[in-house]
This record gives sequence, C-alpha cells and structure tokens, in this order.
Amino acid sequence: MAARFELKKTQSDKFVFNLLAANGQVVLTSETYESKASALGGIESVRKNGPDDARFARLSAKDGSPYFTLKAPNGQVIGQSQMYSGAKARDGGIDSVRSHAAQAPLDDQTG
Repeated sequence: MAARFELKKTQSDKFVFNLLAANGQVVLTSETYESKASALGGIESVRKNGPDDARFARLSAKDGSPYFTLKAPNGQVIGQSQMYSGAKARDGGIDSVRSHAAQAPLDDQTG
C-alpha cells in the first residue's frame, strides 16, 4: 500500500486529514478545518512544503517524547506528528513525509 492522505469529517461536521505512511501508520495530522475546501488547501500545502526539511520543527513534549510539526512559509503549523519513542523514530517520520507527501493520493472519506 502506498502513502496516502485520508480526509475525514468530524462529529461536528468539520474536516481533518491524516497523512498515512505506506504501512498505514499516521505520520501527520492536520488541524481541524471549518470547510472541505480549506482542508483540501491544507493537503496541498503539505504536498508543497513536505519535501523541504527546513519546514519541519523537531520538538519534544513535556514528558520528553519527540514529535514534529510541519510549517508553511508564513510559520503556520500545517500538521503535527504523533509522539515517538525516540528521536530516531521521529526523524523516520519526517523522512516519510518528505519522501511521500508530494505524490500521496487523496482518499476522501467525507461521503
């Protein structure tokens, strides 16, 4: 299975997307969007900015768990990763986004 974006509707009729790696694991989750058009714009922003290593912030949660965010050129966070067990695993998640985001197809599950 190839990497892909999954676009879903929330219980409150808003929109969120995940970028899934080829193994089906979520590597990036978006903010919640008010409209489908805005969510699709967010996906395009991930496709455009995902290959650029400079757009990633490598961070640690309060408990020390590593994670990352992907930012647009204006500094806005486009998506955030899950928490990882270590920096190497986090960096593997970044590599997955960098390698696959630009070509990942959309799986629109909004009905």
